[in-house]
Amino acid sequence: MLDKFRTYARITKLWAIARRYFVNNFYDGMLTVLGILLGFFVLIIKENQLLVNSNLIILTGIGSSISMFISGISGSYLSERAEQRKLKVELDKAMALYDLDFDSTNPFLELNEIEKAMLTKIKKRRLLRKKVLSDDNNDKKKSKTIQEKAEQFASVIVALVNGSSPFLGGIVPLIPFFLVQNAGFMTFISSFLIILGCIILLGVFLGAISRESIIKNIFQMVLAFLITIGISLILLR
Repeated sequence: MLDKFRTYARITKLWAIARRYFVNNFYDGMLTVLGILLGFFVLIIKENQLLVNSNLIILTGIGSSISMFISGISGSYLSERAEQRKLKVELDKAMALYDLDFDSTNPFLELNEIEKAMLTKIKKRRLLRKKVLSDDNNDKKKSKTIQEKAEQFASVIVALVNGSSPFLGGIVPLIPFFLVQNAGFMTFISSFLIILGCIILLGVFLGAISRESIIKNIFQMVLAFLITIGISLILLR
């Protein structure tokens, strides 16, 4: 079974696709929850509250993460299936054989004996060809090619990665809030530092697999992090 899955992964280049989905969506999940945390953070500062109930933040963050999880799985799986269906239809059209449609009921069509014999022979060929094509289609329905199996396997794995990565990205920043009943200023700072640390690790990972400057990748991702904070604080002030 493992050898089969490895073969499917090589055929579809699964790991490269899954890796790209994971990094992008994990990052998106963290930034989404970052926006939620900033909203609560600005609220406690404005209202001069020292503490806020952690359950409010946890439930809001988990609710958003679940939404990203479901939309990631369903959206990715349905889009992948649609793309595969489109390719299959185009392939079937390219391989389809079309015959001329003879109308023997036309009263203006006068055929001699030789032409009638040829027409009968052609019609028999058409019937035989249709039977062969029908048998081929039945065989295809009963047994899928290794390419089709690989694509189906890849669709499922990519859908799971596409849904689970933003969910994890949304849950990780909430860890400090699980540890306290009432969250204060330092709880939010701890969560922001966790997000920043994960972003740095993602930048290192991207730099390593792309063989580009790790510093450059970290700078780009941290810049997006800072821009998100800046825009959120401007809008929420």
